[in-house]
Amino acid sequence: MLPITEQENPRTANIDRLPTPEVVKLINDEDKIVAEAVEKVLPEIALSVDNIVERLKNGGRLFYVGTGTSGRLGVLDASELPPTFGVSYDLAQGIIAGGYEALYKAVEASEDDAEAGKVDLQKRGLTKKDAVIGIAASGRTPYTIGAVEYAKSLGCFTVCITCVPDSSITKMVEIAIVPVVGAEAITGSTRMKAGTAQKMVLNMISTATMIRLGYVKGNRMTNVKSSNKKLKERSVRILMEETSLDETAALNLLNEANNDLRTAIVMQKANVNLETAQNILSENDFIIDKAIESVK
Repeated sequence: MLPITEQENPRTANIDRLPTPEVVKLINDEDKIVAEAVEKVLPEIALSVDNIVERLKNGGRLFYVGTGTSGRLGVLDASELPPTFGVSYDLAQGIIAGGYEALYKAVEASEDDAEAGKVDLQKRGLTKKDAVIGIAASGRTPYTIGAVEYAKSLGCFTVCITCVPDSSITKMVEIAIVPVVGAEAITGSTRMKAGTAQKMVLNMISTATMIRLGYVKGNRMTNVKSSNKKLKERSVRILMEETSLDETAALNLLNEANNDLRTAIVMQKANVNLETAQNILSENDFIIDKAIESVK
């Protein structure tokens, strides 16, 4: 029997004969299924987050591994964490079959090489401290299965995100996250509902992990890097909210802190100079509350 991601969808069987408004409505109707499917796997997502946090707290890293759309989504999520949460680019890494060329050009044949998944993780120096998430819509991709199998053999914490229950990859990992979104609007096009589900799950895992690690205060991205005009303006707004400074004072303080929002908040709240703020942040894993508490 074909995996559900490859089956035909009777609801969209005549999509090619419909006027454009009905085409997009039909696709939208199918997309509504995704959030409900993800809701059903929230316990597995939460358990994965807690295990990943423990690994990262003890010097481990997080790796996303996948091919095609799944691999691209993993690389995307990993690449967005450093500017958003101020973490190292080494902390979360995305690995895609075929290398970074596959981000913009289909290199789909590379997904059939199980050994390549292992080799690509070896090149990153994978150790038993790390966590590995295999992303595979169909759950049967050799490259991704090979990667998580190798990771598990080392003692890594392993997770998969797939949209096919009881697929091969679910048997290779400690926790299987399986949002069942059903057949795609276009048969086999897993960049659609399956891809959307994977993106939602990755957003939850990475964001909740950063929250648990202490890189968010309230719902503010207080560890954001002020790397462009928009992000510097956001940093000033956050600094104003966190410290009750007016805009001019907040901007001056951010400039004094070398545009590092974390440092500016600690300087103001702990009443310390730039060097001290930088030192206590470094000593406390750049967790703002811990840094401030350390000087009381």
